[in-house]
Amino acid sequence: MVSGIKRREFLGAAVGAAVLTAFPPRADAADDILIGLPTAQSSPVGVGDHKDWLNGITVGIDEINAGGGIKGRKLRAEVVDIDVLTPEGTVGAIQSLNGKKVHAIASAFVLIPQPAMDAAAATKVPYLHGNTSLASLELVKSNPAKYKNVFQIDGAETWYGYGFVRYLDKIVAGGTWKPKNNKIHIVQEQIAYTQVISKSVQKAIAESGGKWAVGAITDIQFPVQDWSPVLRALHETDAGVIFIDHWVAAELAAFAQQFSGDPVKGSLVYLQYGPSQPEFLSLAAGTAEGMIWGTVVGTHADAAGQEFRKTYTKRYGDNMGIVYTGSGYDTVKMLAQVWASVDPSDFDGVGNAIRKLRYEGVCGTYTFDRPEQAPLVHPWQTEDVKAGISHLLLQVQDGKHKIIAPAELAEVKIKPAPWF
Repeated sequence: MVSGIKRREFLGAAVGAAVLTAFPPRADAADDILIGLPTAQSSPVGVGDHKDWLNGITVGIDEINAGGGIKGRKLRAEVVDIDVLTPEGTVGAIQSLNGKKVHAIASAFVLIPQPAMDAAAATKVPYLHGNTSLASLELVKSNPAKYKNVFQIDGAETWYGYGFVRYLDKIVAGGTWKPKNNKIHIVQEQIAYTQVISKSVQKAIAESGGKWAVGAITDIQFPVQDWSPVLRALHETDAGVIFIDHWVAAELAAFAQQFSGDPVKGSLVYLQYGPSQPEFLSLAAGTAEGMIWGTVVGTHADAAGQEFRKTYTKRYGDNMGIVYTGSGYDTVKMLAQVWASVDPSDFDGVGNAIRKLRYEGVCGTYTFDRPEQAPLVHPWQTEDVKAGISHLLLQVQDGKHKIIAPAELAEVKIKPAPWF
């Protein structure tokens, strides 16, 4: 198996080559509208997701420029490397982009949100990010003057946990799956992101009125070299639901391989988010069949989503990530819609326009007219599928990711896993 770090180093080199090819220097570029992209190319984690983001934005930029740009002005990406794990890495990337006089900063995510938000706020440049962070939302709400031009394009990470438990209720009520018991075994990684998710699972369990119970909580630490101790704990608990609260694709693929050799029979396995990364299926090598995962922003499989997928795969191949490809594409399209009516150099005017925006993209409907300046999460914050960004639940079926929830967007129904 290729190690996660080596894989990311390889992908980082590929991103650098793609940037040079897609965005060559232009002698006549003085009037271009510049989108700053802090993109992980050498960071220990995040390279695969950031490559997806860059690819999705590239598709959007090329479509806009092919249509004449924005009032005759071309869009151009300014890409800088970012270390998503360190405050100095995030701040340095943001400050570097400000020095390039970009008109907006579009970031897939960082893992320590506040330094990046503070750096962006100081520049006054509109900053759109996919941090999936409750802390980011609360910062904006607590200080709207400072963070007026900071926008999160998805919901909080809490829905990965809290929303998943509520989806379990729907699946059980629908009769498509019956748990062998009501225990949920949480395997939690130690960064703030995964800790918030774990607490949200526990909160949903506590509010379930006895429908669900915490079977056990097992701690892991990145990088996970061996899942054997975790597997022993899972067998001891024998929970109806196994919740792996970790997000690195290569390590979740290693879990799938080890689990397939010694499965906990009858247990539903949920892998938090990481299977969305393109390398997951190839690294899992068929062992992830039947496993469930989720994302609070992802490319739909409706007509618009399928058209984008077709365009994307024609350019980049069939190994398409579901999450940051579509959200990157939507983000540049949103900015283009705003810039069509507001001078890109008028940062506060652009921020005001984003707050009034309603944009229906391939990942759902974006609105920012609330204190957190982030879209609603369907179906938990709005029951209208056309009023928010949908929390998607997917299952690996026949070697592909298929949406199984929410019902309005489902491609297929949940199937029994091979170890059931």
